[in-house]
Amino acid sequence: MANSVFSNAVAVITGAASGMGRYMAIQAAERGAYVIALDKNADGLAETESMAKAKGQTIETKVLDVSDAAAIAKFAEEATSKFNKRKLILINNAGVALLSGTFEHTPMEDFEWLININLWGVIRMTKAFYPYLIASNEGHVVNISSVFGLAGMANNSAYCTAKFGVRGFTETIRMELMGTNIGTTVVHPGGIKTNIVNNAPARGNYVTEDIRKKTATRFTEMAMTTADNAARQILDAVEKKQEKLVIGPDGKLMNVLTRLFPVRYTKIMKRQMDKMMEGVEQGK
Repeated sequence: MANSVFSNAVAVITGAASGMGRYMAIQAAERGAYVIALDKNADGLAETESMAKAKGQTIETKVLDVSDAAAIAKFAEEATSKFNKRKLILINNAGVALLSGTFEHTPMEDFEWLININLWGVIRMTKAFYPYLIASNEGHVVNISSVFGLAGMANNSAYCTAKFGVRGFTETIRMELMGTNIGTTVVHPGGIKTNIVNNAPARGNYVTEDIRKKTATRFTEMAMTTADNAARQILDAVEKKQEKLVIGPDGKLMNVLTRLFPVRYTKIMKRQMDKMMEGVEQGK
């Protein structure tokens, strides 16, 4: 892509073994970036690399667990020494889901497990690459929040806490970076056709394996945007220096609902959630 902001840039993308991360890695390479695709899933990364190669693109892959602070620090130090002053586009995409029922039923170790990946992973990756961004005074940070970073939803206490945190963190550094050439984008996807719910562990005594499977099936049926499409929208937002991106008709509806009814949306959504859970429990 001519005159792309990805030209002569290094795109570091977490969660690139599947879903949006995979397609962002492939598409960023197509736009001219040197891509470093990261994930803890080595087999998934190999598949991403193979898909990129089939499209005539070369990407670098590295196994990295974003819950491992020491590994992140080591990787960032080694990677930035090879950037050769190229612009950095950091995309913090890695994330997990958790099926545990209400906060009352959610074991604390599972709450902490999710926060360590979905929130601390974003913070640690950004912190590790911040010195390079500040020194070069250019680049872009993309942090993936969620529609659950716009609205608090029952049975998602850990996930919402993390995604609201990602939103708040991104909006804070946005203000701090004003006057620099470093851009930020916080992304709020609605339902994306990925395996995040299929891969979500069921924890505690509330969510049975049967409910877990039915929830994953219902999510797949309701998800309105493909990972390929979502990835394209995110990279387009970087090109346009767009600071906030809401993806999907469901995401846009949630964005409007929470802005128009910042308190009342809770009751409105609770009725919808109850209907959905009733359908899940009945196998509909």
